[in-house]
Amino acid sequence: MMEVDRAPRVALVILALAMGAFAIGTAEFAAMSLVPFFARDLGLTEPQAGHAISAYALGVVVGAPVIAVLSARIARRPLLMGLMGLFAIGNGLSAFADSYGVLLACRFLAGLPHGAYFGIAALVAASQVAPERRAQSVAWVMTGLTLATVIGVPAANALGQVLGWRSGFAIVAALALLTVVLVFLFAPHQSADRDASPMRELGAMRRPQVVLTLLVGAIGFGGLFCVYTYVASTLIQVTGVREATVPLVLAVFGAGMTAGNLFWAWLGDRIGTRSAVIALAFSAGACALFPMAASNLWALIPVVAAIGFSGGWGTVLQARLMTVAGDAQALAAAAHHSAFNFANALGPWLGGLAIGAGWGLPATGWIGTALSLAGLVVLLLTLALYQRQRTEVALTA
Repeated sequence: MMEVDRAPRVALVILALAMGAFAIGTAEFAAMSLVPFFARDLGLTEPQAGHAISAYALGVVVGAPVIAVLSARIARRPLLMGLMGLFAIGNGLSAFADSYGVLLACRFLAGLPHGAYFGIAALVAASQVAPERRAQSVAWVMTGLTLATVIGVPAANALGQVLGWRSGFAIVAALALLTVVLVFLFAPHQSADRDASPMRELGAMRRPQVVLTLLVGAIGFGGLFCVYTYVASTLIQVTGVREATVPLVLAVFGAGMTAGNLFWAWLGDRIGTRSAVIALAFSAGACALFPMAASNLWALIPVVAAIGFSGGWGTVLQARLMTVAGDAQALAAAAHHSAFNFANALGPWLGGLAIGAGWGLPATGWIGTALSLAGLVVLLLTLALYQRQRTEVALTA
């Protein structure tokens, strides 16, 4: 039976789940901010170092659907604990990586539980509130991730400069272990669904609206990741700031993303997926400003904040997937994060190609604009098809 709005208890559940999101957000975004430092330490070029980001993202892409399908009959609380335990191991090993190949393997391993954790956490959070508040409940969990970009990432970046980039991954491993404890203490006891099965979960991929919604995230989020992966490098090499300034700008990005996460979820509960249309258009505009602002710190700061703000629309897609996935909720929820991290692989890869071709670091803004607009086109086509299907059903009823 659904547990609805028991404020104190629900708050503790959200806190436990959000701590895991904080750990994951710190790992994902701090790794991007540390690119210049482990590139230097391991003797890599910036595009090569960016492949470590893509390796993590590909781990998410692979791990999210596979784990969601294979764990269909596992109770959610022990599953969440196991996923965060694996996440701790992957990041702990990353801290000891002594070569490019080992780092890529460790980042891939760390990425495997990411999507499944967020997918299951979103379902647990949504089960605690009334249906009309699902997007906001998911947003509160995701606030852990966005707060990581305000607090965790700048802290990891600053410590990485003082103690070495390995310390950033060690911190994440500790946060993951803390999450295991909090989930054990506060997450609700929810028995496994006896009717769940791998084949039922795989049924989500036969629904066109699920696949198209995932494609929107896989392309559209690439714009943000393309720019963000190389923000630290742009600040140092193009804007000409001191390395100590980089964490402050990253915090500005995080503040924008935190505000955007709550805003787009609030708007999504009121106007539905149309809020994602607005968000993608906003993202395209913000990314387009990046190349023009890259040479001036004071011009770049509000642009970075705007790009962060535009990236908070993931909760809107998550809520839409809950609507269109039917009884295959676990796979659809986890696959959302596969799509998100496919974008995390696609964006840095395309950005690296542009940099390697001699277009310069600011050109990541133009690539980001193109990806945001491409995601917008797919979303508009998805909504048009959905409306057409609903009209056909109404006419035949």
